[in-house]
Amino acid sequence: DRRDRDHPFPAPGPVDEESMMTTPTTSVLKATGLHRHFEGVHAVAGVDLEVAPGQTVAIIGPNGSGKTTTLNLVTGVLRPNSGKIAIRGHVVAARHPEQVATAGVLRTFQNGRVFGNLTVAENISIGLHRELRAHRPLKRLAEIPVLRWFLGWVPLLGEVLAALLPLPGTGKERKEIERRVAAEIDRFPERLGNRAEDLAYTLSYANRRRTEIARSLAGEPTLLVLDEPTAGMNQSETAEMLEQLLRLKAAGQSILLVEHKLDLVMTLSDHVLVMDDGHVIASGSPEQVRNDPAVIEAYLGRPEDARRSAREERARKHREGEDDD
Repeated sequence: DRRDRDHPFPAPGPVDEESMMTTPTTSVLKATGLHRHFEGVHAVAGVDLEVAPGQTVAIIGPNGSGKTTTLNLVTGVLRPNSGKIAIRGHVVAARHPEQVATAGVLRTFQNGRVFGNLTVAENISIGLHRELRAHRPLKRLAEIPVLRWFLGWVPLLGEVLAALLPLPGTGKERKEIERRVAAEIDRFPERLGNRAEDLAYTLSYANRRRTEIARSLAGEPTLLVLDEPTAGMNQSETAEMLEQLLRLKAAGQSILLVEHKLDLVMTLSDHVLVMDDGHVIASGSPEQVRNDPAVIEAYLGRPEDARRSAREERARKHREGEDDD
């Protein structure tokens, strides 16, 4: 199974949320030396990135440059062949996506992932799943590796009982879920305000994207990871999304995003990484990156023989670096 090959993680263990608290000087996310291969293709080659508290970092580059693969690595969807990933100062290099989410890193996806047969409100409430207590009375059992493999059905049974029976605290928790879901819908009052009970498959593509973003924000992430948040949106819808992201940034939300719309990137970002052929070819402030010759070349194109020579030169430098080690 390819998924097993691409995601060979051990069973997850419990995450000590108190030990993952962020101090003002601790990076929300720090990745160093990330490499990822796919059957001989070096999709990500030695990528370093860091997101400070309250900072917005953007990754840009041509199609196929390794942007989404980098996001998949730092969010646990894929495992790096080498390199380290630390969330709030704690290395999390071999964890499942749900553990990365529990550590406070929540994301959206490039192709927009909502549950079409659930309502908008139900989709958003899924973002609160990791925080549930009364509705998941036995959830700690799923975090113990041995019990996860042999008694993985027991926590699910606890959730079924909580849904069917008036267990202590479920009513109060349900009201809190409704309150927080309503707050996220209010972020997009004109777009989602009167669609809370609409099934997601009836939504426009742009509103599905908004629903997905609202679902991530419902979990109050330490780091919000967005993969092309304005994909499929027209100019006015993109402007609305930019305004919303600027409000999040002003409120102190740390953001890591991949985006093709450079005007949005340059307006929103504090720091920009530019990728090409799996490598970071430029890194700096939006203004520095905008004027970098390597960035201009990557976007405007160059002869294939020049691109091949550049790849060979990078490979040579990489080999020399390994020899030095």
